[in-house]
Amino acid sequence: MTALTPEPEPTAPARRDLPPSMVERMTLIMDAFTGRSTRLTLEDVARRTHLPRSTAHRILDQLVRLGWIEHTSFGYGLGPRALGLGGGDGHGEVREAAAPLLHDLQLRTGLVVHLAVLDGAEVFYLDKVGGRFAASVPSRVGGRAPAHSTALGKAMLAWLEPEEVDARIGAIGRLTGRTIGEIGILHQELNRVRQRRGLAFERGECFPDIACAAAAIRGPEGPVAAISLVGDARTPLEKVAPLVACAARQASEALFPDAETPRRARLMAVVPDRTWSAETMNRLLATGQDGDWL
Repeated sequence: MTALTPEPEPTAPARRDLPPSMVERMTLIMDAFTGRSTRLTLEDVARRTHLPRSTAHRILDQLVRLGWIEHTSFGYGLGPRALGLGGGDGHGEVREAAAPLLHDLQLRTGLVVHLAVLDGAEVFYLDKVGGRFAASVPSRVGGRAPAHSTALGKAMLAWLEPEEVDARIGAIGRLTGRTIGEIGILHQELNRVRQRRGLAFERGECFPDIACAAAAIRGPEGPVAAISLVGDARTPLEKVAPLVACAARQASEALFPDAETPRRARLMAVVPDRTWSAETMNRLLATGQDGDWL
């Protein structure tokens, strides 16, 4: 009788060693996103990279903070820094034109400077140049905020047709007690922005105890982006608002040097900061009894 040879015990799959360096792990995660529209959950990233879930989560958090990855309710996707390599997200020219102006504004004022574009009902932050106050401003490159609650958003919405504003914004939600909560009131505010020659303001509408002044970068077809200065509620915006207006105008001229300015834009053209007298600013920035910008 022939003896049966016992079958060998199944061997456990070989353990895949983790890449030795953080750079290699980050590269694995970035390579998991095969295109600009790719959206992955944390589990998707861990499975594609063969990294432990905790490791993938820790690195993703760092990449989100630095703008390489974006995290939304739909999952993780490539962030503005990754998409912006070579201008892949379509905003490379805007960033390039605005960059020296943002740094100049920050040096002159000591405040935080934002560059953002309008994306549906939200503003999408392309850049943030900070000072000592930067950590107190809960915005980030690649982040989003409701357009109607920010000076950036209102500065851009003011140059759209009312019907387009209605289509973009839809139902309005409040972030704080000062956020505009009705579409009719939003249209009144946008009209005031136009009366101020494009200057938009917010005080505690998006984030409590934060004040902003913004102006849109405009082209022949309408707003393409906006620049804002951000400080706390005590910031004297009447002193820095002209600087924002002029930076936006200079960015517009850099982006569209040969464009014929539309009639509406000519009528509302922003003037150099030296023409903004204290009396003019007091009239433009008059406040009502409730403290809202008028």
